[in-house]
Amino acid sequence: MTIDRKRVLWQCRRALLELDLVLARFLERDFDRLDEETLADLEDLLRCEDHELWAMVNGSAPCAKERWRGVLGLLRQS
Repeated sequence: MTIDRKRVLWQCRRALLELDLVLARFLERDFDRLDEETLADLEDLLRCEDHELWAMVNGSAPCAKERWRGVLGLLRQS
């Protein structure tokens, strides 16, 4: 399965400013280097509601799925 990178980029646009800023830095630094598996994990993670996603990114909530840990680690570096 091939992930549509343009669709994932569009899904990275968020209403929560803090999350939008983190995702913008992440995209600039890491997006072009993501393999298909990581891209699929990111796409799945982006289905979360903004406040739930922000809580996982900032560490105030635990990672909801084990497979998201790698992507969350990249986001936390942003």
